[in-house]
Amino acid sequence: MTSVAATTASAATTTSTTSSSSSATSISSSDFLSLLVSELQNQDPLNATSTTDFINQVTSYANFTEQQQINSSMSSLASSFSSLVTLNSVNYIGHTVEAKTDTATLSGGSATFGYTLSSAASDVSISIKDSSGNTVWTGTGSGNAGSNSFTWDGKNSSGTQLSDGGQYSIAVTATDSAGNSVYQYSTVTGTVTGIDASTSTPSLLVNGVAVSASNVIGVSS
Repeated sequence: MTSVAATTASAATTTSTTSSSSSATSISSSDFLSLLVSELQNQDPLNATSTTDFINQVTSYANFTEQQQINSSMSSLASSFSSLVTLNSVNYIGHTVEAKTDTATLSGGSATFGYTLSSAASDVSISIKDSSGNTVWTGTGSGNAGSNSFTWDGKNSSGTQLSDGGQYSIAVTATDSAGNSVYQYSTVTGTVTGIDASTSTPSLLVNGVAVSASNVIGVSS
């Protein structure tokens, strides 16, 4: 091959050396094609690029262009899907939903949680934690198979009433007579008041708590 190929190899070596300290810079399809054309224009007539090498390079260009088109299409599809999810989520606004989550907002001096057990439990321990992960209350709950409800009165373990507006999470430990865990998941029930579209996956705002629409297990008007 010609000195152009050597120059290209040298540039590639330099790029490889510097890539350890900085991210690689991608080239456009037009840049790729310009490099290919330059190689053909400047090759040694006495040592021309073989047919096989040329076909391989053209194939690489075709694959490169196709991959760019696929990436562009996928980005467009992801954007459209996100918009569709947001549009569908709007239909929840104003409806009461039950959703899988362990977080609720303290309102009116209390917060109500639900939790589901796969079978009856002989021992159920409940902990309430604040948004910083500190345990503010511990106690016990019912151990019926299936759905259970627990309402926390908003008071910490010292009996002090905590202020409304804070978000608190429930942690449930439930075991059967053999000591096996029968806890499945926790839920909250509330009215959807809005949509949080600040992330790639929009969330429903249920009593001020962001909940993924995929975690909704029940809807009522």
